[in-house]
Amino acid sequence: MVVNIKATGIELTEKINDYAHKKFESVTKYFDNIQKIDIDIGIRTNHHQKGKIFYAETNIHVPGKIIRVVKDSEDLYKAIDKVKDHLKVEFEKLKGKMRNKNKKVLRGMKAYQDQE
Repeated sequence: MVVNIKATGIELTEKINDYAHKKFESVTKYFDNIQKIDIDIGIRTNHHQKGKIFYAETNIHVPGKIIRVVKDSEDLYKAIDKVKDHLKVEFEKLKGKMRNKNKKVLRGMKAYQDQE
């Protein structure tokens, strides 16, 4: 699994890089066949009434799909945590769809056949 981290509008410090790597390497326990994770973290704008708004955006490549999650927060670390938490939900949805698809295939294979 390849993890790419990009910072937009902020400096990618070693601490932020390590934190993001640690958080997103642990998502493999939710889904086994992750090929690549692209992470973009940064700041949306410097001129906001409520202060700086940070964001974390991930594109996770799994066979046949790309799972994309974007979350905003007033704290960069909270934005990263929100994305990781939402990824758990997205992986559960994907697993459910895959299970249903597999059940349909198995039902088709178990169909009654003409016995001679």
